[in-house]
Amino acid sequence: YKSAKTVIHMLIDIISKNGNLLLSIPQRGNGTIDDKELKILEDIAAWMAVNSDGVYGTRPWKVFGEGPVAEAPNPIQAQGFNEGKHQPYTSEDIRFVTKGDVLYAHVLAWPENGKVVIKSLSDGNSLYPKTIHNIQMVGNDGKIKYSRTKEGLVVELPENSDKKAISILLKII
Repeated sequence: YKSAKTVIHMLIDIISKNGNLLLSIPQRGNGTIDDKELKILEDIAAWMAVNSDGVYGTRPWKVFGEGPVAEAPNPIQAQGFNEGKHQPYTSEDIRFVTKGDVLYAHVLAWPENGKVVIKSLSDGNSLYPKTIHNIQMVGNDGKIKYSRTKEGLVVELPENSDKKAISILLKII
């Protein structure tokens, strides 16, 4: 089985590229599923309960993402399968989607230093020339400190955050 974390990361990556994810859940002959599958589905449901605003009804942004996995070549091998053949995601791996005037940045791993740097939102970058008025961490009411530099948008995550979360969803307004 794929873990909930793997499925969620696949979902985030796919929606950032304007795709859809079909999730197949094998069932026993009587229509039930086993305990491992149930746990995976419960974990996905818990993540969706918090982060669904950055999934449902979103559209791709000007670029799908940034980071080591996005920038590394991932050639198709064998019968066209390259799924899961990349390095593990880091806090530098970020995927973007939009909904209305809001830009969502899905950060795929917790940064060790508690700071996320989003290069695509650097000061003067033509991808996002607008002024950033507010940043929220979805599912956390803590205060977000941020600065926009030539290197990128530097976001300091709240101290009271769940550092074991599958991903971080930033709402940029």
